[in-house]
Amino acid sequence: MIDSSAYSAAIFDLDGVITDTAPLHFQAWKATADKLGIEFNHADNEQLKGVDRMASMEFILKLGNRKVSDPEKIALADEKNSYYRQLLQQLTSKDVLPGVRTYLQNLRAQGIKIGLASASRNAPDILHALQLTDSFDHIANPSLARSKPAPDIFLYAAYGLGVHPENCIAFEDAVAGLKAIKAAGMFAVSVGDSTLEAHSDSHLNSFIECC
Repeated sequence: MIDSSAYSAAIFDLDGVITDTAPLHFQAWKATADKLGIEFNHADNEQLKGVDRMASMEFILKLGNRKVSDPEKIALADEKNSYYRQLLQQLTSKDVLPGVRTYLQNLRAQGIKIGLASASRNAPDILHALQLTDSFDHIANPSLARSKPAPDIFLYAAYGLGVHPENCIAFEDAVAGLKAIKAAGMFAVSVGDSTLEAHSDSHLNSFIECC
């Protein structure tokens, strides 16, 4: 059981924590990789959790030992994002992961501020599709942050909420994200895969455990 009442703010990653968009990311990155003639599988997709778009593009190019110009790289990443945004239209409020909505409501009832620290620039649109926009007090802007495991995005979320990082609890489903939380000086909670527990202060199999 997580005692969130000991903190002034709770900060969440999005993909894999609030909703599972990994299958949609996989479809979009797989289409990009196929276009380049690069083998890309689900295990490769797992390596992209918590990684921003351009770093993910670099990963795929390195996977295929391919080099392209910077303009081509940007065009490929933009094409992937365009396809991904089309896939996002499938999302509804039913795609919020089990226990999350109730947990967010409980945090709100306790007067705990709620922030989002996602590498996805599509986060506002995703929250809108999930009907969760009003559940968050601040969404950190990933365009200003270095990629996780740098702590930037979590620090921006904390500062946006007006809460010192030491008074924040944060939730992640990827090693890079958990390292970012720890580097930010926050209490780190891993969500999902039990092997993540080695990188966190506490672990949840799902948010049902909090409700």
